Amino acid sequence: MAGQPRERTPEERMRAMAAVRELISWVGDDPDREGLKDTPRRVVDAYLEYFVGYEQCPETYLTRTFEQVGGYDEIVLLREIPFQSHCEHHMAPIIGKAHVAYLPVDKVVGISKLARVVRAYAKRLQVQERLTAEIADCIQKVLEPAGVAVVIEATHACMTCRGVETPGVIMTTSRMMGVFRDDDKARLEVIRLIGLA
Repeated sequence: MAGQPRERTPEERMRAMAAVRELISWVGDDPDREGLKDTPRRVVDAYLEYFVGYEQCPETYLTRTFEQVGGYDEIVLLREIPFQSHCEHHMAPIIGKAHVAYLPVDKVVGISKLARVVRAYAKRLQVQERLTAEIADCIQKVLEPAGVAVVIEATHACMTCRGVETPGVIMTTSRMMGVFRDDDKARLEVIRLIGLA
């Protein structure tokens, strides 16, 4: 279950390493050759890093808020938050940047927390559409702002390195909530601030 740290037993680790050895053999190489001998351990360690998001609860990053903001009531935007994820269909890398904005009502959060929310959801097997929605929904639920806007731009190795093999293609997804969905003026303003208009 996401957000719950889980201990892996030595037996589970050995099974994971054996699976990597099997894949190396399956693609046609020798898992015992010098360059590959330690690859199963490295891959298992890397997977613990790639998918650390399953051990994090993004909502907790937003629970410490600040209410004394000098009457500030305009858009808060964090642009170009870099992230790395993996597509759930091919386990291939998704590399991109997220733009996260919200219109506070009576509380704001430290800006690093927005980046942590992006990272926690990205460090799971994902599709970009769900990643975009999860980030926006989390911010809306915890901060209860007047509006949330999340735009993600990313490249997908499952498209650039296999299949149609089209490098350089960038996929853009967005989720607008509250005033950014319902008010054309507010929507245009946040899109301009992000730099997409």
